[in-house]
Amino acid sequence: MTAAKKGEKQPHTGAVNSPLKSNAEAKKSPSEWDYWVGMTVMTVLAFITRFWMIYYPDSVVFDEVHFGKFASYYLQRTYFFDVHPPFAKLLFAFVGWLVGYDGSFTFENIGDSYITNKVPYLAYRALPATLGSLTIPVVFDIMWESGYGLPACVLASGLMVFDNAHIGEDRLILLDACLVLSVALSILCYVKFYKERYNEFSRKWWKWLLLTGISLSCVISTKYVGTFTFLTIGSAVAIDLWNLLDIKRPRGTLSLFQFSHHFAARAFALIIVPFFFYLFWFQVHFAILTRSGPGDDFMTPEFQATLSDNPMTANAVDLEYYDNIVIRHKDTKVLLHSHFDHYPLRYDDGRISSQGQQVTGYPYNDTNNEWQILPATPFPEGNKLGHKVKNGDIIQLRHIVTNSILLTHDVASPLMATNQEFTTVTQEVADGERHDDTLFTIQVENGKPGQNFRSLSGLFKLIHVPTRVALWTHTTPLPDWGYKQAEINGNKNILQASNLWYVDEVTSIPEGSPRLVKQERKVAHLGFIRKWAELQRAMFFHNNALTSEHPYASEPIQWPFLLRGVSFWTDNDTHGQIYFLGNPIGWWFASSLLAVFVGIVGADQLSLRRGIDAIEEIWGPGTRSRFYNSTGFLFLCWALHYFPFWLMGRQRFLHHYLPAHLVSTLVAAALVEFIFTLDPIFPAKSDYKTENGRPRLGRFRTAKERLGSQSLYAQWAVTMLVLSAVIYSFFFFAPLTYGTGLDVEGVNARKWLAYDLHFAK
Repeated sequence: MTAAKKGEKQPHTGAVNSPLKSNAEAKKSPSEWDYWVGMTVMTVLAFITRFWMIYYPDSVVFDEVHFGKFASYYLQRTYFFDVHPPFAKLLFAFVGWLVGYDGSFTFENIGDSYITNKVPYLAYRALPATLGSLTIPVVFDIMWESGYGLPACVLASGLMVFDNAHIGEDRLILLDACLVLSVALSILCYVKFYKERYNEFSRKWWKWLLLTGISLSCVISTKYVGTFTFLTIGSAVAIDLWNLLDIKRPRGTLSLFQFSHHFAARAFALIIVPFFFYLFWFQVHFAILTRSGPGDDFMTPEFQATLSDNPMTANAVDLEYYDNIVIRHKDTKVLLHSHFDHYPLRYDDGRISSQGQQVTGYPYNDTNNEWQILPATPFPEGNKLGHKVKNGDIIQLRHIVTNSILLTHDVASPLMATNQEFTTVTQEVADGERHDDTLFTIQVENGKPGQNFRSLSGLFKLIHVPTRVALWTHTTPLPDWGYKQAEINGNKNILQASNLWYVDEVTSIPEGSPRLVKQERKVAHLGFIRKWAELQRAMFFHNNALTSEHPYASEPIQWPFLLRGVSFWTDNDTHGQIYFLGNPIGWWFASSLLAVFVGIVGADQLSLRRGIDAIEEIWGPGTRSRFYNSTGFLFLCWALHYFPFWLMGRQRFLHHYLPAHLVSTLVAAALVEFIFTLDPIFPAKSDYKTENGRPRLGRFRTAKERLGSQSLYAQWAVTMLVLSAVIYSFFFFAPLTYGTGLDVEGVNARKWLAYDLHFAK
């Protein structure tokens, strides 16, 4: 195998110590100029491709409507809600603050002019362009530090430099440049940490371990798909720790006490440190966003009370018996609703209903959403008004339009046989034999016993007194007989956070009533952990709810083969369009070598079962260890960034594949070197000396000496051939990446596979 000068391999002992077994792990050699030159050239090319025409178009493109808007909200300190963590968005806001922008433009529509609205969009776009450009030397260095030769370093970084998808994301106000760079840094820092494994607990060992944790924190603080990078590094760490437990460990057995030090160090650096950095960005997020804004509706009334000028808490009133109210679910936002229609006698699965009046969730304003609060025991005539409803009170709810009383009983709900059906009964029945079934307890969330029950500002659970189920709803709609409205049922798990509701409106208070006089309000305080936990719940709930169809959504099976892209922007006047699409030649080349890797592993395992050691016989001793542990680690990294998307039910787009594509370029370059390394020369054990009980490496042969001239020339030839095809493909599809106009013939020439391009006629 080839070995770069940036690090040489320890003598192969037959033990598999990690999924990152490097072929070359020595100290730097003086003759590294060719690697530095190669890295510099690739980095310069990266900056050129990403900053070329970055000023065009001078209008809002695709998801710039979201992430540019979020930067403006930060600058105006206006609370907003997004399903992604705040790190990368804070970077955009920081850039806006540096250039003195006030955030007055809110990026409402694709195509809105930046010039007219005086938006410093070049500064915003320069951030991801810089981050995307810096990803290239990191990719180069991953290959270099992993012990691969210069051709492999150039090939991996070249596939990234000239990839249209990465360039398309990097030159716009989007998050993926930050995400991809953080993924690459996480891999690089772990490789560097692993190379210090014989200098455990040294300064460098700690430095690279902590930097791995910080890089991981940046990944997951940008997007939650960063969890896949944690899985990758976590898998490598788990295997490393498992091998440290081996009593036959070549460098001596560790006591359990020593092993606990290794475990604690990794847990601290790779779990605790990233977690606290992750929390830090949310603390900054909350510290900046102190004013009421468009994100208020996603949060609880208690959270909204911490925001200045919040209309919900400002308009809250104490509730009294006989008030007419509208009740809204915290998560789904549907309103508690009923109408004259009844449940069908039988449901589709054959179960029998009560045939009672339907109680549903309805998202729009309607008179059928109004309910009246009644006491469990009526107040005497002449003394009905003025009684406050308090936390812990037992009440009835009367549906005003149908003059019926809310009830739940031990009958299965329409969609969930484990939950109870909600219906209504007449006042006569509610006062008689079924009185107890109409009784509910008001349970204010985090409320004190006996405190006043307020509209808007107080979340509550409605608990049925006899059966102890909670009023609940979910996102699966009822069939046509229920008008596709939300099902309301009784949840036996009363502790579930999604049981929460709030009174959205009080409709019976006359104008001029003293109850409507607003009191001077002080901004409330809510602990950071409670605010963070609430935001986490909301983010995960709404992220999982992104299941609706999208015209440019795609399935994971399509991504490695680049079967379709995404239309980002069009201009009817110039016929220019930005179509998000990778470099087909580069993607197909990398994807094909992923398949080749699987084929080689399968063939090797099959041959071993038949007593044939083909890899060791053809490529030399120790090759299998490197192939499985180094290239295999990179393949595992690709798999863990790709296959989990198959399990997701939410919307998926081509950009979700970018971290996996990054790793696929590493696998491809490593595999090309493996294929063309036919005559490796490994250093003998006598080349090693010991110093203070640790191996100290002597001089090693150059890459050319180890590979042999013919193998090295062949690898360079393949690298140049592949990159030439990739560069041609890059220029061919560049008009779609940079948004320059094409005539009809040019558009049709690029309409490969399912590329649904505009202006093709």
